[in-house]
Parts: sequence; C-alpha cells; structure tokens
Amino acid sequence: MTVRPLELGLNLPYVEGRMDGRTPSWADILAMAQAAESIGFDALWISDHVGFGDPEGEWRGAWESWTLLSALAASTSRVALGNYVLAVPFRHPALLAKMAETLDEVSGGRLILGLGAGWNEPEFTSYGVPFDDRFRRFEDSLRIITDMLRTGRSTHEGRAIQTRSARLEPRGPRPGGLPVMVGTTGPRMLRLTAELADHWNGSLRSRDEVPALLEALDAACRVVGRDPATLTKSIEVLVRTIPPKDDVPAE
Repeated sequence: MTVRPLELGLNLPYVEGRMDGRTPSWADILAMAQAAESIGFDALWISDHVGFGDPEGEWRGAWESWTLLSALAASTSRVALGNYVLAVPFRHPALLAKMAETLDEVSGGRLILGLGAGWNEPEFTSYGVPFDDRFRRFEDSLRIITDMLRTGRSTHEGRAIQTRSARLEPRGPRPGGLPVMVGTTGPRMLRLTAELADHWNGSLRSRDEVPALLEALDAACRVVGRDPATLTKSIEVLVRTIPPKDDVPAE
C-alpha cells in the first residue's frame, strides 16, 4: 500500500449563495461528497455557523452542520468526517460527547470531532449565546468531552459548566475515544490543545504563516510535557479550480 506524505480533506459548502450565487442544496452537498470520496479524498468537513452578517439586516444563513454531517455518515463509506469546527458554546458538552459517540457508531468509526470556541459574535447575540465567556466555557467543555470520550464518564466542577457522573453509554466502535481536533492559534487555546487534543488545525493560512504557528504549538507541547510528534497537525488552503478573472490576482 502506498503511504502518502499528507492527507487531503474537502471543506464542503453550506452557506446561502456560495455556489456561484446559488445556495447549496442537500443534493449538491451529497454529490460533491460522494465525488470527493470516489476520487480519493481522505476527509470531508462541514463548518459550523448559523449565519453571517447583521441578524436585523443583511444576513446570509447556513445549514446546520451536525445534521449534514449525520446525513453524510449514512451516505458515504470510507472518508473521515468532521466539523470544521463546532462552535462548542452552542451545545452542552456532555450532550455533544453523546452526539459524537453516536455519530461515530453510525459512520463506522470515521468521525473526527473538530472543536472551537467560536468567533462570529453576531450569531452568538442573535441566538442568545454568551460571547464574552466563550473561552472559559470552551475549557470546561473540552475537559468534559475528552473525559467522556476516553473514560466513559465525567464529573467536572468548572467555573462555567458542571457535570455529575455524566455517563457515555453505550460505547461506539472506538471505546478508547474518537479523535478530538481543536482549531486555534491563541496561546491559551494552544496549551489546551497540547494538553487534551489529538489533532490541531490552524485554520486558513498562507505558507509564510505556518512555521511560526508550528513553533508556537511545539512550545505549548513542551510546556505540558508532550512530544509534539504525537499531535496531528493540519491547515486549510484555498485551491482555485477555474481560471482567474483578469482583475483577480493569481494568489
């Protein structure tokens, strides 16, 4: 078997108007996902937002990511599947661990649980989710989620979120825990990633930005006593598949 030096994933469209002015339908998303699987992509990703813009004015909505991911789990057979990344404050972490374990069962052990603190303040405000304390809630959530996925239960006395013997039963195809990916670049979140995550994602970056990010991640691993080589790393890049317009730079 040929081992590739890196794996390739495809971030699928899910926002209004993002297919040359059209909104991607489920039929569009399914067709792209199955085509990507058939030609050899390693993973499929769905980002997690409810919309962009001004909730009281111009607003561009988005399909709900976990519903789409669940449908993709039942419609594909080989590719890894993940959120890029879930806005953790939108969902209670104990329930989210339960959702992840169930989807890992449905997909036959193909889920990568991508997690982040969220950044798009208008959607937080519109849906009544606190924005200012999202990093504190994220730390509590990440500890709860990783405990439940890896040990089957969580008792956590967090400043923002608490659990009392929250149990994860039944267990799916990976009772030792499915992989958890954190998308972040900030020092506090990098430390949490180094301490608790299996994968790290640096979001959309240019080639020049990557070395400094990797150096910061390696430093965070050293602080918590972890070998940086044990943490899977990824970034997002944009690939143009059609010729550029005359007034659009090539890069």
